[in-house]
Amino acid sequence: MIDRRLKQIRLAQGLSLDQLVARMDGFVTKQALSKYERGKAKPTPVVLNRLASALGVKAAHLWAEPSVNCSFIAYRKGSGLAKQEQARVEAVVCRMLEERIRLREILQEPARENLPVQNLRMVRLEDAEHLAKELRHQWGAGLEPVANLTATLEDHCVYVMEIEAGEKFDGLAAVARDADDNPAAAAVVSRKSLAGERQRLNLAHELAHLVLDVPDAVDEEKAAFRFAGAFLAPDETLYREVGRKRAFVQLEELILLKQRFGMSLQALVYRLHDLEIISDAHYRRWFMDINRLHWKKKEPCELPPEQPQWLKKSVLRAVAEGLLTEVEGKNMLGETVTGREPLSLIERRAFMKLPLEERRNIMAHQAREIASHYASEVAKEELETGDIVEY
Repeated sequence: MIDRRLKQIRLAQGLSLDQLVARMDGFVTKQALSKYERGKAKPTPVVLNRLASALGVKAAHLWAEPSVNCSFIAYRKGSGLAKQEQARVEAVVCRMLEERIRLREILQEPARENLPVQNLRMVRLEDAEHLAKELRHQWGAGLEPVANLTATLEDHCVYVMEIEAGEKFDGLAAVARDADDNPAAAAVVSRKSLAGERQRLNLAHELAHLVLDVPDAVDEEKAAFRFAGAFLAPDETLYREVGRKRAFVQLEELILLKQRFGMSLQALVYRLHDLEIISDAHYRRWFMDINRLHWKKKEPCELPPEQPQWLKKSVLRAVAEGLLTEVEGKNMLGETVTGREPLSLIERRAFMKLPLEERRNIMAHQAREIASHYASEVAKEELETGDIVEY
């Protein structure tokens, strides 16, 4: 069991075998670590504890078999992502998915049924239009612009994740499956620190990879982009906003459309061309200007990125209810989490201002509650151990 978990945690932290050896001050060799990860040997308890310490996890966690199997639906073609970086990204996403499933179980949230995993069948590229509308209809989104795509995804069983990665990584779609090969969770993943318009297009693009069943005859990337554009800016809505045929669309209008639909200028021009609202010549002219003005990576009037909320909200709830420790919450969120707040200075001063008799009554009541709780815990221990204490 340790082989899969050890490799997953090492890759998620971006460590090579040599770097892990260095973290352990050469306590084991690279060859030994390789054998552990390939299941050819098992570490002794002493080595296991040193491994756990070097990786910042509990030793018991290294023995735990991953509860789900992760699969990755698509990487952007031509991304040029190195194999080592791809392995790290996949390990990070697997751990994040596993943590979310564990958190969902801790909070006793109902199992996520009908996850939209490749259940929208395409025949030709143009089908992306009506399939995007079909999913919007299933989700009750109507035809108006999606105000917050991240919240919409999280409300419909799709986790939204952001990870640290290089510029060659745009995003991916991931599915975690249980022992019966049923989808237990799904996620769309994007790179951190993107402008909001680019982040939204990436998420919609990965949503397309997640939900579409694309035949070999259709270019999968073109299908994903077409679906993403149709999901963010439905044809009927865009026709109403700009008309069915335009000889010219100026920058000021595109910026207003960008703010309305949460899409980049490039994506909007592409969408207008897809719907034949603008001509081929006008489309080419716009992209010549975009290249000339260096707007491919950074364009005017950038939108703020959307922030996933499900994880933080759920961790705060679990810590507040004592279902997770503050340390576990911090490890999940990457930031300090506090449970029940201690009595504040203001509250203490307010208590001291109460009349003496009232303070005594409050303290006596609290003492009785503590004594009752202690007595019940002692009785419980006696029943469990069989050691009856005489008083």
